[in-house]
Amino acid sequence: MDTFLIRVLVCLVAGIAVIVLLTAKFRVHAFFALIIACFLVGLGVQMPLTEVINAIKDGFGNILKSLGLLIVLGTTLGAILEHTGCTKVMANAILNLVGQKRAALAMSITGLIVGLPIFCDSGYIVLSGLNKSIAARTGISVIVMAVSLATGLYSVHCLIPPHPGAAAAAGTIGVDFGKLIVTGIVVAIPAMLAGYLWAGYAGARLPKPDIEEEALVAESTALPSALKAFMPVVVPILLIAIKSFFTVVHSAANQWVTFLLSFGDPVIALSIGVLLAFNALRGWKRATVSLLLQEGVEKAGGILVIIGAGGAFGAILAATKIGSHLSGALPLAALGLFFPFLLTFVLKTAQGSSTVAIITSSSIVLPLLAALGLNTDKGHLLCVLAMGAGSMMISHANDAYFWVIAKFSGLEMKTMLKVYSVATIFMGLTSFAIVYILSYLL
Repeated sequence: MDTFLIRVLVCLVAGIAVIVLLTAKFRVHAFFALIIACFLVGLGVQMPLTEVINAIKDGFGNILKSLGLLIVLGTTLGAILEHTGCTKVMANAILNLVGQKRAALAMSITGLIVGLPIFCDSGYIVLSGLNKSIAARTGISVIVMAVSLATGLYSVHCLIPPHPGAAAAAGTIGVDFGKLIVTGIVVAIPAMLAGYLWAGYAGARLPKPDIEEEALVAESTALPSALKAFMPVVVPILLIAIKSFFTVVHSAANQWVTFLLSFGDPVIALSIGVLLAFNALRGWKRATVSLLLQEGVEKAGGILVIIGAGGAFGAILAATKIGSHLSGALPLAALGLFFPFLLTFVLKTAQGSSTVAIITSSSIVLPLLAALGLNTDKGHLLCVLAMGAGSMMISHANDAYFWVIAKFSGLEMKTMLKVYSVATIFMGLTSFAIVYILSYLL
């Protein structure tokens, strides 16, 4: 192992340690932690300061160019769905379909569907009152209901765009969003079921917490129909999937087909989803629309700076040429998909954020794709999914989502660790197993 590689590895480990220490212990915003790590690694390998700054600017700008609009539209869609009550309508529709005896499964499925456009913490807060009300009416332990809903939301949050971790990894590695969404759903469903099954097994063996049925707050306007509630979620996914898998010969004879398939561009598809979400209710007031749009943009801002900083960190690592050095020194090909999974799992467990874990991992893995035997379209797709699986585990006390669940469901930390944290382990392992199987089937 040459001296330069040793220096790069030492600086890389130091950079990761700084990210974990600053975000987990000192609660420094992930943007600043990632930028500090950029300078630490860049200057540590003796890159000129001007070169470090230029790499940071290029990495920051390139990742935002591909993901900026997508993240803003995704957060806006989520804000509108919450305001219009579409999330509650979807939950009730699924509950009516599955039946009250399977209320926990209904909440898991609700979490999976609602979680497609809405971040897991927001989705849980919106649905927590309904979840506790159903638990009180059916007699099912609130532990089972809470973890079922939480894991359903979590399964798609870690795997599927427009969620920031998966979106950033797809932009960094170079993965078609449509294929990632469709394949991610295939992986997310078994992960959801793993979380649901463990919630039912472990939650039923613990004493039921005392809860009071919460009266649902009456809506100032009528709730939308089930069709209007589901359309903003389903239509964009279908448009993106059709574009990704429908091969078109680009000629004059196919101009109309090409035009129609352009609606499957993720930005256009999500824009259509936003319009459909607005259509869910009538009688919009100008102030309300303005407030919702502002909320969507403000939520996106914090996410975008983290993603941009992750892109900058990746650019610094690319400039060190760590990939070519490592590929010649270590048998990375033998690790394959296990390396991105393990790396993301360690980062997630250490610092708590799935988004930061997968963004950091994608920056590290990008120059190693060829050495790992993943430098194909299929390999890129599976690599992102493997990182998504790793970013599921282990969610515990350093994860903000952990405390959202505990606070809004009234569960003690000991119970959360026994049921929810263990559920995330099973979810991560199940997801990786499915990804590994897909590596032979795709």
